Amino acid sequence: MMEFLSGISPGIEHWLILSALLFSIGIYGVLVRKNAVGVLLSAELMLNAGILNFVIFNYFITPLIVDGELMALFLIAVAAAEAVVGMAIFVAIYKHKKTVDVTRLDTLKG
Repeated sequence: MMEFLSGISPGIEHWLILSALLFSIGIYGVLVRKNAVGVLLSAELMLNAGILNFVIFNYFITPLIVDGELMALFLIAVAAAEAVVGMAIFVAIYKHKKTVDVTRLDTLKG
């Protein structure tokens, strides 16, 4: 069976479908989740789908230039910083409100 599949490699369409599926799962998670950490993880999943698009297009369109990989590395660093800031905000909200339920966080005043 493996000899039959050894000549098949996924094309750009397959990778873009995977990226769109990851982004859709992230959108669903952002819209449905009530836990702030779950919303943050879903947003990270959407960002990773965008990073995957950079790598996909770089591999299939301009394989000799490393623009996509460099942008992916930059975005991974930005995602790490975003996760740290997001978690710091959620810890501060939890200290003040004693909840991480995003449906109960509807006011900005004390």
